[in-house]
Parts: sequence; C-alpha cells; structure tokens
Amino acid sequence: MKLISWNVNGLRAVLRKNFLEYISEETPDILCLQETKAGPDDVEQLWPVSYTTYWNVAQKRGYAGTAIFTRARPKKVTCGIGCSEHDCEGRVLTAEYDEFFLVNVYVPNSKRDLSRLIYRQRWDGDFLRYLKKLEQKKPVIFCGDLNVAHTELDLANPKANVRNHGFTPEERDGFSALVETGFIDAFREFEKGGGHYTWWSAMAGIRARNIGWRIDYFLVSAGLRPRLKRSFIRRAVQGSDHCPVGIELE
Repeated sequence: MKLISWNVNGLRAVLRKNFLEYISEETPDILCLQETKAGPDDVEQLWPVSYTTYWNVAQKRGYAGTAIFTRARPKKVTCGIGCSEHDCEGRVLTAEYDEFFLVNVYVPNSKRDLSRLIYRQRWDGDFLRYLKKLEQKKPVIFCGDLNVAHTELDLANPKANVRNHGFTPEERDGFSALVETGFIDAFREFEKGGGHYTWWSAMAGIRARNIGWRIDYFLVSAGLRPRLKRSFIRRAVQGSDHCPVGIELE
C-alpha cells in the first residue's frame, strides 16, 4: 500500500501544471493533499475514476483546506478534531480504515512575526490529544505539512533560523511531544542524514541549490512499524513549493 502526502499550495494552480500526470505516474493507493485552497465545487475537474475524494474546506474561501483521494473506501471520514477553536480552517481530515486511522493535517503556521505562536502551541497540544484518543481504538498514521523542521538536520541553515517561524523551540517541542508519546517519524527510520527537504522558498535558485526545509511528514503508531517498508521524498516533482512525500506499507 502506497500513501502520498502533498501540500499543493492551491489545487487549481497545480491542476494547470502537473497534478493529474503525477497521480498517473505515482499511482498512490491514498493521496492526502494540504492547502487545497478550494473545495470540490470550486474545481471543474473529473478525478480519476479509481479514486473517491473527501474534502475539508475552510470557512474562509481560498484558504487552507485538505482532501483525501482514496482507492479503497474508508469506513468513516471525519472533518476536524472536535474543537471549535481549530475546526473552521479545514485543516484535519480523518479516514478510518479497517486496520488504522489515517489523519491528513495542515498544521497552522505561526507566522513570520510569530503572532500565531501561542495559538500554535494550543493547536499542538489539542492535536496530540486527538491523535492519542484515536490510538486508543486502533493504530494511527498521520501525514501532512506540519510546518516545523524538527531537528537541525531538517533544514539547510539551522543556525540562522533558530527563532524563525517553523524552527522555534516551542514548535520543535511540539513535534518532540509526538515522538515522545510513541509516534515514529517514518522517514527517519530509513534516513538518518541531512540534506533531505520537502519545502523551498520561491526565491530564484533556492530549490535548485536544495536550500530547503523538511516540514512534510508521515508519522505512524509504533504498532505499525513492522509494516513500514520504506519512506521517501519526491524532490524532483514540481508544481508546488512543497514536494510529495510518501510511505509504503505491507
């Protein structure tokens, strides 16, 4: 089973580029999208017939949003985490399958001036509690744009970004809390080194020189570790300022 996560930075924009070609080449069993900035009624597009699509659309038009394209129909799909403070921006979409929950998440950015950092800390705590509640029922896979580089290996210039959004101690602590409660960063199970990134600034030459950040992840419950075959980053795939990331399960 192949699962892919991709922050497309606007689904309508990436459809004009390479989205359908990428799906055809990658053939994921489940595709999780973040920052769709659109709902199904906003996109005049016939999706591949092998997929059923599910959407969580932000109340604010053209903002945030998540979607899941899946070959196998889930037992149940839920929008949000059951917290009114967080559930108006279309950031979480949960699909329940027979053997696991899949949570697609677009974590809030704390903003360049860190004006949303305190909110982000509340989000991190509430989201972790949501995941652990799900995990009481069955194992959890969650993926998406987590808007944080966890360690210095996860960005090209860590020293210059210590207090910048996406690499503050508070945000990194939020990610550490996920790991400390038992979730596994799938990519780090297979790759311990640096230089592997999923987001690059739009400034000229930055992506070509691989001056990036790893802020897109798959994390899995410890009980799923034996089924985890590989984890990968599709750095060569263009179309967004992020690239797709994925895992394969037995």
